[in-house]
Amino acid sequence: MTSAQIFCVHDFGAVGDGLALDTAAINAAIEAAADAGGGHVVLPAGRYLSFSIRLRSRITLEFGAGAVLEAADPARHDGQYDAPEANVHDAYQDFGHSHWHNSLIWGEGVHDVALIGPGMIHGIGLTREGPGAPWSRDHIGDRPLSMGPVEALSMAALAAEQAAMVGQGNKAVALKHARNVIIRDLAVLKGGHFAFLLTGVDGLTMDNLRIDTDRDGIDLDCVRDARLSNLRVNTPNDDAIVLKTSYALGERRSTERIQITGCRVSGYDMGTMLDETFGRSQELSPDLDRVTGRIKLGTESNGDFRDIEIADCQFDRSRGLAIETVDGGTIEDIIVRDIVMRDVTTAPIFLRLGDRRRGPEGTTAGAMRRVSIQNLVATGIDPRYAATVSGLPGHPIENVQLRDIHLTYRGGGTSEDALRAVPELPHAYPEPSMFGVSVAHGLFARHVRGLELERVDFATETSDARPAIVLDDVS
Repeated sequence: MTSAQIFCVHDFGAVGDGLALDTAAINAAIEAAADAGGGHVVLPAGRYLSFSIRLRSRITLEFGAGAVLEAADPARHDGQYDAPEANVHDAYQDFGHSHWHNSLIWGEGVHDVALIGPGMIHGIGLTREGPGAPWSRDHIGDRPLSMGPVEALSMAALAAEQAAMVGQGNKAVALKHARNVIIRDLAVLKGGHFAFLLTGVDGLTMDNLRIDTDRDGIDLDCVRDARLSNLRVNTPNDDAIVLKTSYALGERRSTERIQITGCRVSGYDMGTMLDETFGRSQELSPDLDRVTGRIKLGTESNGDFRDIEIADCQFDRSRGLAIETVDGGTIEDIIVRDIVMRDVTTAPIFLRLGDRRRGPEGTTAGAMRRVSIQNLVATGIDPRYAATVSGLPGHPIENVQLRDIHLTYRGGGTSEDALRAVPELPHAYPEPSMFGVSVAHGLFARHVRGLELERVDFATETSDARPAIVLDDVS
């Protein structure tokens, strides 16, 4: 591919007025570039209304200054998104993770592709709903008991919900079995269920993105060799940056060699990060816990996670850091360092080894070991939920280092809180709220081997009757 191979979508009939559908023109430009061996497909300034755009290998899709790709709405526009493809493995993760074609931009088996700005993707016509939405969990109070979607829905009901999704799109960008992918300098507003769902991708660079969206911002599922840098992701209703290892590809596959640096995640009112008003009117996510906007490993965890670094990141109005394996995968060799959190809406640190076993027959409890968290400062923490490291009887979390950790909670816990019996809940969906109000105000750890604390302190803004640290079956 050479810089001379430029394919402007206007040359293929695109109008860019926000009224005419430009789907066919954009896809024609991509096909022409692919037939030429690759090239730059350019959207100049304008508003391009479109249904599904299909990426090809060796294509750079460039959104010029002032260019907006608008997701069409099948209820208002004459057309529909590509149908979600069949996936015989969709019983082990929710509908959104199991399908890619029902997206605004999608590619399967592609290589050497790029999406670059400085323009915008506006997913106004995408739906954030779908079978298996995480807010279908059962709750008692604020404590989620189970994920709900596959376990609670009959297969017939799930099939009916999937049929209702035909024609709709629920992702801004979805890639499956891709390699050598670059995504940079873009803004995304209202990305649907996922702004980016990247599954089975080898070799990924994401840099200088601004994402302000309905649900998940970036999902890396079974991704290897990825670098995420300088990202701002605002997701009050779901996770901002989340690494997963689902069974969507029909095999256990790891997520490994991932670096996340210089990123900022948050749970401000949707849309107010991009317009810089940083609204705070929304208090709860749809799962009835407080707003989300966090970095997480898990919950889908059939495969392993290893060699992952999260560094120099900020969490604002966020649930904090969550590292979870509940479906048989092993999490190991994780480094988290130089983190600042403000207004933490649940626990600042949550490490959970559970035994949900949502996977093929033979799935067993996984493992978590060699997790190092260093130089983390968090303030304004919801006092109900202490930092938590919780394994299971017979399946302890191993070798966790907490160094130079400074946590300031709002305080107010009672002596009655300190006397609560904490349930094990091995099969429950993992959230800091799952155990109820914490029995400690700083750190609760249970079923851990090799827990090391060095220069760790816990403060409260008001008095708190609970002890700072509670350890149960911990060495």
